[in-house]
Amino acid sequence: MLQEFPETTDGIVRILPFNKRHLNENYISWLNDIDVVRYSEQRHQKHSFESCREHMERQKKYGNYFLAIEIVGKKVRHVGNLGISVNFENNIADLSILVGDKTVWGTGVASRAWSLALKVLLFNLNFRMVTAGTMEVNASMIKLMNRSGMNIDSILPGRFIFEGEAVGLIAASITKTDKIFLTI
Repeated sequence: MLQEFPETTDGIVRILPFNKRHLNENYISWLNDIDVVRYSEQRHQKHSFESCREHMERQKKYGNYFLAIEIVGKKVRHVGNLGISVNFENNIADLSILVGDKTVWGTGVASRAWSLALKVLLFNLNFRMVTAGTMEVNASMIKLMNRSGMNIDSILPGRFIFEGEAVGLIAASITKTDKIFLTI
């Protein structure tokens, strides 16, 4: 049985289960913005309220976590999402991130949310390992994985078609015994 993902904050960023209030025009606009989804598999489809609602329900049905990233303070603002696919048999969580609000790009929000998620997955929810993957041309994501203490495990050639060219998949992981960095 999948434990509820606890709402978690560092005082600047909060991660919590994605819910109906996050499902709005602003969120859908991120998913249809080619700059936001440039390195995401989300780039292959047009998104709508219906497709997003179905995705939210599918994640719950299959025992995965679908989380919202919010900026906290005087005005709470939804700025992105974390997706976590769970491999129950091997006690592994696969983490992904999408920061849709371009006004927070480069401010450390992604690093904060990623590090919070890693800590909860490894130490609160007791996953044995957390994995992540990205295209080898996604320098920002590779930097995020490295800064958070993840190990680059392999590069699998030609796994994606990006802007007409075959590019590799960078596979990374972290375990409880690895050091998690919080550099912002």
